[in-house]
Amino acid sequence: MLKNAIILPELTRTDDMTVQEYIYLRLRKSILLGRFEPGNPITIRGIAEILDTSPTPVREALRRLSTEHALKMLPNRRIVVPQMTPERFKELILLRVTLEEHAARTTLPFVSNRLVDQLAALDERIDQAVIHTERDILITMNQEFHRSLYTANPDQVVMPMIESIWLQLGPFTRIASRHVEELYVVDHHKEILAALRSRDEAALITAIAADIKSAVGHLHADALERILGNPVLF
Repeated sequence: MLKNAIILPELTRTDDMTVQEYIYLRLRKSILLGRFEPGNPITIRGIAEILDTSPTPVREALRRLSTEHALKMLPNRRIVVPQMTPERFKELILLRVTLEEHAARTTLPFVSNRLVDQLAALDERIDQAVIHTERDILITMNQEFHRSLYTANPDQVVMPMIESIWLQLGPFTRIASRHVEELYVVDHHKEILAALRSRDEAALITAIAADIKSAVGHLHADALERILGNPVLF
């Protein structure tokens, strides 16, 4: 059943990558892209069949992802993607805002015009992904936009924490992206780029917060209410 229901994104395996690390990274990418629906069970045997491997490295990869709160192990030993509630969503978004505002503030002194041009090119690719309904590219490029900005600071240590939040939002991001065509109205990335070009810290922080709060995938509060079933108030 699982084999027909899930298509895992491809991932290049390097020579120095162990089987367990490869499986972990491929499953992690799957979660970031929202390939697993919230609440749906994930079986070790099913994943092992998809990846044509033994259950042991799959079990270890799933355990590692559960420690990152990307997956949840239930008392009956079933493994699922945690359900998203309005309260949990609000907590994750507020954590994103706090961490990413910090990352943006501390990276600003290291931002170059070349980096801003690279970010602008990524944003253009995001715009094209929206137009052509390329959800995987939309999600991946949006994450790359933020990652490229924050890691411009060579001394940053916050990125693993930010990516942990992205992991927990991954399944919801996929659901949200289904609504992006009708609600892609405000592109806060343009505001971020303008703030970076002028080296305006206050404007940058405001734009980062607006980009995150206006939604995962540029959604508005009414869409979040439709998806989650209850209003999300910040």
